[in-house]
Amino acid sequence: MPTPVLLEDRLWFPAASDAVKLGPHAGLVAVGGDLSVPRLLLAYRSGLFPWTANPVTWWSPDPRGIIELDQFHVSRSLARTLRKNVFEITFDRAFREVITACAKTRRPGGWITREFITAYTALHDAGHAHSVECWRGGELVGGVYGVATGGLFAGESMFHREDDGSKVALFHLVGRLRERGFTLFDTQMVTPVTRQLGATEISRAAYLHRLAAALVVSPQF
Repeated sequence: MPTPVLLEDRLWFPAASDAVKLGPHAGLVAVGGDLSVPRLLLAYRSGLFPWTANPVTWWSPDPRGIIELDQFHVSRSLARTLRKNVFEITFDRAFREVITACAKTRRPGGWITREFITAYTALHDAGHAHSVECWRGGELVGGVYGVATGGLFAGESMFHREDDGSKVALFHLVGRLRERGFTLFDTQMVTPVTRQLGATEISRAAYLHRLAAALVVSPQF
């Protein structure tokens, strides 16, 4: 059975297919390294993502959660909210505020530490991490953020302070990804909320095949 690789300073990753396959750490590929912009970009382009900061752990789960961009499900209640048009939607206006709000959201296995906020804000400043903000009355009431590289958008987390705030942000994110020519929307895992919105699971092998195709194109977020 493969064991996680211990990373040092050199910028590289083992193959995602070498992930640990059994037990509570299924999907763990490597431990160590840092959360620098070059390493984060290489991770996403290699089919990996970080889950902890001390130490940094790098994961490639099997199966992998995705949302097919042409199969996003709009429920009746979400459709009613969208028709009311009570939210203002912006892109990349308040990235740090969005990731900080996501960090404060109580959820099992919360992973967004101060190290993650700093690292992904640097990734945003470098043009590779993006946010969608949902506002009402000048207040930030929902949002989602993630990482874009090639035709991949890796959704990281979302939050809401009003009903449907995160779902409306996600709806507009999917629309933007389709409009701009992205081909793969990675959600890492499928949660009850994302399943309601159309998230599904594919094998790691299928994900890596689609990732390779997505990295050939270069849409602008």
